[in-house]
Parts: sequence; structure tokens; C-alpha cells
Amino acid sequence: MAIKFTKHFLDKLENLFAASDYVLRYEKGNFKSGYCVLKETKIVIVNKYFPLEGKINALIDILGELQLNPQDFKEKSAQDFLKELQQTQLKF
Repeated sequence: MAIKFTKHFLDKLENLFAASDYVLRYEKGNFKSGYCVLKETKIVIVNKYFPLEGKINALIDILGELQLNPQDFKEKSAQDFLKELQQTQLKF
């Protein structure tokens, strides 16, 4: 699967977080990487001033860092999307 820098692809990534235990928030912040992951409280914060491409890249980086398991998702579409992401060149 190729990464598409579109609003629809961003929505699919956001839905993946919504289906997980993590809460995704867009806020302003002084993050060196553009995002912050609070693993204890399961909160992911992404710089809200990032352009679309930056948000997508940050969310993909975070998914690779979190090592989510597709079987943990109830929705089949979320399972399939995460499996596709994991099988691409992203190498989570």
C-alpha cells in the first residue's frame, strides 16, 4: 500500500486510533519530533499546526512505535488497514 497524503487517508489513520485504547489529540506544543506519546495514560498528541503530510507521517511513526496488534481491534476494517500498513515498507 502506498501512503497517500490525502484527508481521507488521514481520516483512516485517525479512525485506527479511535478504535484503539489510545486517545488522539491535536494541540500546539513544543515537541521536537512534532508529537508526544504518553504511554501510561494512552494519549497521543500531535502538533495541530502540522500540514496534512506532517500529520500523516507523525501518525505512521507513532503506529510503528506503539506496535499495535491487529487482533486487538474489534472492527475488521481497522484490522485490515493496520495489517496493510504493517506489511508495507513502513516495517513496524
